[in-house]
Amino acid sequence: MKRFTKRVEDFTCAHCGADVLGNGYTNHCPKCLWSRHVDNNPGDRASDCGGMMRPISVKPDKDGYIITHKCEKCGKTINQHSAPNDDIDTIISISSNPDFIFGK
Repeated sequence: MKRFTKRVEDFTCAHCGADVLGNGYTNHCPKCLWSRHVDNNPGDRASDCGGMMRPISVKPDKDGYIITHKCEKCGKTINQHSAPNDDIDTIISISSNPDFIFGK
């Protein structure tokens, strides 16, 4: 059973360098959409991996989008909801550009 732990944390994106203000639900950079593999269950910060998580796909959802991230270190994939402040141009780029998805 997954348990959610709300954590309000600000961070600097390790991929693009953007300063990100957390709201307790923030799980990726709103500018580049990259994430970090830090949780086993949402918000627990219990993962030993720490790898960078590439946004590999985006699909529409009733309340926005579902972003699929893949860890570049261990290969784990995680689906996350988009946030209202996510960059729509980046969402479009990921959803329509296979070169971005595969890191070419």
